[in-house]
Amino acid sequence: MRKNVFYLLVLFFFIVSCNRESIQNETSGLEAYQKDPLTAKQINAEINQSIKSKGSFNWSQTSDHFLWSAVFRGNRMVSIGFGSSKDDFDRSKSPNSNEIEKELLSVIKKHEGKDERGFLLLSDQYLNQMDVVIEKQETLTELRKMKTIRYLEPADYHYFEYEAAYNTNAKSSGSGSSGCGFSSTTLNTADYTSTTPSAKIPWAFTKHSIPNAWNYSTGAGITIGLIDTGVSPEQTLLGNSFNNGASSGRTISKFGVYNSDGSADQCGHGTKMASVMTAPRNNAGLPVGVAYNANLIAYRAAENVVLETSSEQTAVKTAFTELGNNNNVKIISMSMGHIFSVGKIEDGVKYAYSKGKLIFCAGGTSTSFTNFVGVIFPAWMPETQAITGVKENTSNKKCDVCHSGSPIDFTFQMERSSGSNVPVLSYYNGQSDYVGGSSVATAATAGIAALVWSKNPSWTREQVLTKMRQSATYYPNPDSSYGYGNINVLNAVQ
Repeated sequence: MRKNVFYLLVLFFFIVSCNRESIQNETSGLEAYQKDPLTAKQINAEINQSIKSKGSFNWSQTSDHFLWSAVFRGNRMVSIGFGSSKDDFDRSKSPNSNEIEKELLSVIKKHEGKDERGFLLLSDQYLNQMDVVIEKQETLTELRKMKTIRYLEPADYHYFEYEAAYNTNAKSSGSGSSGCGFSSTTLNTADYTSTTPSAKIPWAFTKHSIPNAWNYSTGAGITIGLIDTGVSPEQTLLGNSFNNGASSGRTISKFGVYNSDGSADQCGHGTKMASVMTAPRNNAGLPVGVAYNANLIAYRAAENVVLETSSEQTAVKTAFTELGNNNNVKIISMSMGHIFSVGKIEDGVKYAYSKGKLIFCAGGTSTSFTNFVGVIFPAWMPETQAITGVKENTSNKKCDVCHSGSPIDFTFQMERSSGSNVPVLSYYNGQSDYVGGSSVATAATAGIAALVWSKNPSWTREQVLTKMRQSATYYPNPDSSYGYGNINVLNAVQ
């Protein structure tokens, strides 16, 4: 009897064990049974691996569980792009957008068990895009099955913040990776020449024959849109004295679309970009900008150059759409970005491009843990011109912290053998500073485009680009990592 009981117990445990193993095998590949979200460290590791192995990362290529984990770690916020096709981003050209949006909202309502007011954060008035709060993985799974979804992404996943928490190299980069700084520096006399009435011409301008080009064009009549961290209220040459010296008859406008706290630069980066593009040919003994008679519309759209928060990404999207809708704007420059694509920003770029804007974006600048990244987003987009910085007297030797790669369209000399970068106006009135990286290269190239367009005001965007290409180092055969190279601006305006 005891022996029979013993065998029965053994058989019982064998059956239970087999059943447990069978269940585990059946569910190990099914995301429906994965209840715990991945850690941010695990998420970042997969993002990094994708970029290192494939050169890019896209949320659309991840599993439902991976996506939901990132949403969970990103304040449950989700950005949804919808439409009848992958190019159906413009609401005004999308007759079915309202019906598609209602259908998506009904799916979310059904699976989340909430009224629309409980999860809808934003519905864009110009783009087929909305932001929502989603708690459940099953909701994401059902949405991703729908053919009207163009993209579905975490809207507030802080990749860089998490990377800094786990990566010692990221911690060491400090504020350098943010692009911010409020310093002022006495310029080395070897880094500029003087011009009338009392302005300083940065050495890099001379390398690109910009001073000679001013005999033909100064940017008059062209409006450049700058999307960055704003412009300093302390720098009068980018304020009430914008028409100082030889600069006249132009305007500067400043808007704040980030966090509802105004247009004033609280980082310093945007001020320097505005300076290298459009600082007046002043009588104050300070650096002049490339297009010193062009108009400027500056948008404060981010805290720093890394666009990872929902508020920053939404603000950048807004800036692109508003500049796209401004008929006076010809050129848009943005020296900010991310290491992977952001759907809502991509929509904003495409929208502005569809309105005829010539868009310049920074190829990327790294000081530490993102050195493995190639050209950053959105510079790699076909709708943008990707710019990077190179060393003095070269067109294919990137600056020490600049990115390069096949998406690059043009280069700009911004790093000297002495280590000096490009002289610009400081955040503070009456003072100057230096700025480097692909950021200054991008802003300078946008200024060059303004000179070309000002000389030929009836030209189209493509005609301006063609002239810039024809005046560059590698035309007609672009370099595989540096595009057309450095532009001879005198040739470009003749």
